[in-house]
Amino acid sequence: MPGLLDVPLLSGPAQVLVGAAGVAGGLFLLLRPSRRWWTRTVPAVLLVAAALTALIAVLVDQVWQPFPDALPLSVLLLVGAVLAAIGLAATGMPARRWPGRAVAVVAVLLVVLGSAEGMNVVYREYPTLRTALGLPAVDEIPFTQIPLREQVIGARSGLPLSAIWRPPAGMPAAGVVTEVAIPAPTSGFAARPAWLYLPPAYLARPRAQLPVLVLLSGQPGSPDDWLDSGALAQRMDAFAAAHNGLAPVVVMPDHLGAPLNNPLCMDSRLGNVATYLSVDVPAWIRETLQVDPDPSGWAIGGFSNGGTCSLQMAVTAPEVYPTFVDISGEDAPTLGDHAATVQAAFGGDEAAFAAVNPLDVLARRQFPDTAGFLVAGEQDPEYLPQAQRVLAACQAAGMDMQLHLRPGGHNWEVWGPGLEDALPWLATRLGMTP
Repeated sequence: MPGLLDVPLLSGPAQVLVGAAGVAGGLFLLLRPSRRWWTRTVPAVLLVAAALTALIAVLVDQVWQPFPDALPLSVLLLVGAVLAAIGLAATGMPARRWPGRAVAVVAVLLVVLGSAEGMNVVYREYPTLRTALGLPAVDEIPFTQIPLREQVIGARSGLPLSAIWRPPAGMPAAGVVTEVAIPAPTSGFAARPAWLYLPPAYLARPRAQLPVLVLLSGQPGSPDDWLDSGALAQRMDAFAAAHNGLAPVVVMPDHLGAPLNNPLCMDSRLGNVATYLSVDVPAWIRETLQVDPDPSGWAIGGFSNGGTCSLQMAVTAPEVYPTFVDISGEDAPTLGDHAATVQAAFGGDEAAFAAVNPLDVLARRQFPDTAGFLVAGEQDPEYLPQAQRVLAACQAAGMDMQLHLRPGGHNWEVWGPGLEDALPWLATRLGMTP
């Protein structure tokens, strides 16, 4: 069962098999030796499916607007395929006998499964069946099993941690992940539990006093998206294996409150997220974890909405996060429309929005001690231009900046590898490696 749960869903035999099953189900529902079926029923079903799909697109993108991005055409086509399959099955039922009706139901389920797999390939959210079912990772342990205090070995002045650290006997070969609630005594923000990645050097005795990376999800999203969809633990374990067990301690707090919420990563009518991330989360980390306490060893990062949030924290709380990684982020926090955003957050007060909007802050202040690593997809027509605008604004404000492009669009094809690209830069910037 563990082997089956960890079979890749985004490539290989499983993807081909599920896709082929969906096509087979669709063909079963479509192919019938009847002229009336082909000249009247099929066109009518396809027309209704297309109309319903267009209606769904309007309702989601224009009315509901749960996230700023429009539904991709490929996703809409897959939605249309499911609606067409349901319509073909329903209209074809009267002419079928009971065995055929049962097979038609199975065929619809296969089309649904195949379409879901197609959407998964587009968004790349669930790399394995384990992640799709929400089952615990093999490296997950309760937070209570992690010793809170050990002897620590920290970097000395002028030397990176790697120059001092020697892996002690018994150090694990891989890190662990764990879930823990981070309270919000100052902000009052109703955050979901956070996730942590603790590398091998943190689990050793003595342990290394490691730098911190606060990592944020996109929206819609959850703190564990980096683990499930971004293979964070595997990426960090690979980095640690090449650096004597050293890697940043990664804290993945909740900055949304719920999967579809978007409180814009600021203190506003929508919630005090900025205070949660700049006060409550750092206080908990320093009180609970044995990490580098100096801000020079701290970074914040994220993808999409989380990338935007990392930029916001870098310009509104540079004393907390002087280093940031912005992967496919926006150039301004948004609910999809500027006027609607300002109204929802500040009751229409443009000055209040400008006081915390990143590009506005960058136009007013200089940040000579801040550095950032930007990542964008080469085939991302919406977010790549925004990354370029952010790069120019940050450089004009005195930041040390880099922009790296990855093949792909606005999905995990860029986000996971993008973070991996940033790790060597982060390790040096945070004082872990030369």
